Amino acid sequence: MGVTVNYKDIEIMPFAVMVILEGCTIALTILAKTAMTGGLSPFVFVVYTNGLATLILLPYSFLYHRERTEKSLFTLPLLLRFFFLGLIGTCISQNLLFVGLSYSSPIVVCAMGLLIPAFSFILAIFLRRIKLNWRSSSFHYKVIGTLISIIGAAVVDFYKGPFVQEASSSSFKLMQKQKLFVFYSTPDHWVLGGLLLAASSLCISIWNIIQMGTVKHYPQVMKIAAFYSLAGTVQCAIFSFVMERDLKAWKLKLNMDLLLIVLTAIFNSIVRSNVHILFTRMKGPFYVPLFQPFRVFWATYFGVSFFANSLHYGSIIGTVICGIGYYTVTWGNIKEVDEKYKENVEKVNSSEAKVPLLQEDAQV
Repeated sequence: MGVTVNYKDIEIMPFAVMVILEGCTIALTILAKTAMTGGLSPFVFVVYTNGLATLILLPYSFLYHRERTEKSLFTLPLLLRFFFLGLIGTCISQNLLFVGLSYSSPIVVCAMGLLIPAFSFILAIFLRRIKLNWRSSSFHYKVIGTLISIIGAAVVDFYKGPFVQEASSSSFKLMQKQKLFVFYSTPDHWVLGGLLLAASSLCISIWNIIQMGTVKHYPQVMKIAAFYSLAGTVQCAIFSFVMERDLKAWKLKLNMDLLLIVLTAIFNSIVRSNVHILFTRMKGPFYVPLFQPFRVFWATYFGVSFFANSLHYGSIIGTVICGIGYYTVTWGNIKEVDEKYKENVEKVNSSEAKVPLLQEDAQV
């Protein structure tokens, strides 16, 4: 009996997995917000999460990359790259992220995370990695998308608006007493939280540039992740011991906080990284980033469904605007790749067209 392959199912599977993955990311973000509102220090959370992730990644990376490589791993330039990847991508960005989360809400995390392509475009201009080509349609898309993203982030940060789902006074008091899960805490430092989260996204943009260069020198991506996670954990520990001097904050009990640390470490180090690598190889470099705006859907869904007096219209409107800017910049990046491909094809065709003429001249 022959086995029939349904190609529609093959296409739907990566889509469904990526959407669920983004939903899990927001669910863990809500759990982290709940834990921090309950007293868990964001600095302690970052250290323990990355420490456990490093313990998982180090042996796993050597199992994942069993093949031998001719390039030596422990060269000084590569170690410096690990140092800066850990410093910027783990120590600085994650501390900014979780402190910003403790001051705001998961929907603000979504909005500021959508600034990454815009920041990457601005950094590319400053670093002269791209030219100011106003005749290129891809450049127009990226400029427009960057402006839209910044406007959306400003709306999220400076305009809340009314609650989407407002609870009655009695039910709100009951929720405040229970606090099983927390989406938005009062009092808040909304503007400061948004600025910290935007700074975290800027760090991720810088980290992406360093990581791309590192992968070119050493293509074993899981080993790169393991060693920069190790460097970042050490840096986080030094920084966090300075910021969080209360020894009681470092003592964990067998409760939801410990479960959250374990789940976050496993999800970030193994689950999400492997899914991203798999689908990037299957679908290309632009497939995985296209799903980050789905976090907006999940954050809005959770906020409206389970958290009264937590989600503002301004947050949703601003985040949707950020999503439009995100996709516009991404479309500009795709168009840029197409333009470069067409240019290369034209160069090859023109060079091939000249070869017979040269051969005829040589025969005369």
